[in-house]
Amino acid sequence: MNGVKMTATENDTPAILGGSKAVTLDGSAANHWPVITSEEEEKVLEVLRDGDLSLHQVTRELEDDYREYYGVEHALAHCNGTAALLASFFAIGLKPGDEVLVPSATHWASVVPMLWTGAIPVFCESELERLGIDPADAEQRITSRTRAIVIVHLWGMPSRMTELLALARRYDLKVIEDASHAPGATWRGRKCGTLGDVSVFSLQTSKLAPAGEGGMLLTNTYALYEKAICMGDVMRIIELDSPARRLAATSYGQKTRIAPISAAVARVQLKHLEARTSLRNRNLIYLSKELARLGFQTFLPPSHVQRVYFEFLVRCPDELQISVETLIEALTAEGCEVSYPRYPLLHQQPLFTEGLYAELGAFAGRKDVELPRYLPNALPITEKANSTFIRLPSFPLAEYPLLQQYVLAFQKVLGQVDRIKSESGRGRVKTQTVVG
Repeated sequence: MNGVKMTATENDTPAILGGSKAVTLDGSAANHWPVITSEEEEKVLEVLRDGDLSLHQVTRELEDDYREYYGVEHALAHCNGTAALLASFFAIGLKPGDEVLVPSATHWASVVPMLWTGAIPVFCESELERLGIDPADAEQRITSRTRAIVIVHLWGMPSRMTELLALARRYDLKVIEDASHAPGATWRGRKCGTLGDVSVFSLQTSKLAPAGEGGMLLTNTYALYEKAICMGDVMRIIELDSPARRLAATSYGQKTRIAPISAAVARVQLKHLEARTSLRNRNLIYLSKELARLGFQTFLPPSHVQRVYFEFLVRCPDELQISVETLIEALTAEGCEVSYPRYPLLHQQPLFTEGLYAELGAFAGRKDVELPRYLPNALPITEKANSTFIRLPSFPLAEYPLLQQYVLAFQKVLGQVDRIKSESGRGRVKTQTVVG
């Protein structure tokens, strides 16, 4: 390991109490993302010079890249991951009143697009070891109307696929795998994105293999691929050698294809995915081990799982004697970039709690679909766990000295928790030192 190992002592005064900051190195370069080089620039220029900015062959080449990398039969590029998810829900044939098991702790696009088909999300608890949908809780929520399950590999940690796939087989459920956070991650030697009936990747700018904006749908089932084409790509419908070709003049009313300029960027990014992910993993595995020694749950994977890190979240120790808010404030004072998780729980959002989803066309005027009432306190395990997470940078380009300073910051704060708590209670915490 490069750099000098640093350890806080009992005499190290936390910055929030007037001491010096632990993190003095500039983290802006270490956390710059995405990595764009002359290689991407040249590929974009090739598209621009060719002049075909809508139907350039680079889109087919990107789909070929994904087919080859993931070893699947079919890949269909979309303008974004949200569109690819909508196509997935449409392709599996969801109808008004069908129920779909979903997590609440995820990005809204994992769930909300299904509302346009009339399907009803059934929110399930998350389990606390892998952060995905809890198989036992999900099974308890299955009814005669349950048709599918959405599996999200949150933050790059593969979900409990053994139990979830068994559940899907037992109840004949379609599996939509949202692998947007987990390109390159594996479960029992199989890549995430190859485990569902249909799988989706977002290629948005912050993702591990970005296009700027883009999405990719993968499946080994031709019927699902064809249905996804018919939803939103009239030029592909023309090429179909099946009765579906009759829809070429209209499609199903969407336009979902990716822009070739984005596809050009995505091809280069996928090529460098594993090398760039390896550096990010090295950094966050180091941090995970160090913070685990301090009592944090850092979600290191079991031996049969290889996770990646779209983002890096850790769970505070149960015995922590200060609030998460005060901990974030104290670490920020040390110079750390830390915050709460950026995804609010979906079941607590007004779209659901205020019944606004019922205004969508798929539900309007229907008397044959019983619409659920969503309660903000319906998932106590997920709600409690979500309140104990803190988010750190993902350090895609960091070197060890910066990481060591972050460890030192945590050591300083945790070493003086009682004093910070006491001073905070007396209103004597030096909040003027907090930056960020």
